Amino acid sequence: MMPPTTTYALVMLAAGIGIPVLAALNAGLGTRLGSPVAAAAILFVVALLTTLMVLAIKGAPALAAVVTAPRHLFLAGLLVAFYILSITIIAPKFGVGNAVFFVLLGQLISAALIDHFGLFGARISPLSLSRAGGIALMAAGVFLTQKV
Repeated sequence: MMPPTTTYALVMLAAGIGIPVLAALNAGLGTRLGSPVAAAAILFVVALLTTLMVLAIKGAPALAAVVTAPRHLFLAGLLVAFYILSITIIAPKFGVGNAVFFVLLGQLISAALIDHFGLFGARISPLSLSRAGGIALMAAGVFLTQKV
C-alpha cells in the first residue's frame, strides 16, 4: 500500500495534467459552437452530473450542513466559473500553453500567500527564502517551457 502522501501527490499530478487538457477541449468546443460561454455552461452541466453521481455513491448527508456554512465559502464557485470562462475564451486566441503558464504562475503566487498567512484555514507554512527560491525556480521553469 502506498503512503497517503504518495497517493495525494499522484492524484494532484493527475489533476494538474487534466487542467491543460480541459482548457484545450473546452476551447475547442467553444470554437466549434461559436460560443465559449455555451461551452463553459455545458462543461458545468457535465461536471454537475458527474459530481451528483459521486455524491449518490458516497452518500449525501453532508449536504445538510450546507445551510450552516459561511457564505464566503461559496465564492469558490465564482472562481471556478471565472477560470473556466477565461480559459475557454482566451486559450484559442493566446494558446493553451501560454494561458496555462499564467494560470500556474498565479497558482504559485496565491498558494504561497495562502500557506504563508494560513488564509482560509490552511495550514501555515511560512515563506522562507529557500521556499521563495523554489517557487521562483518553478516559475522560471514554466516560463522556459513556453519559450521556443
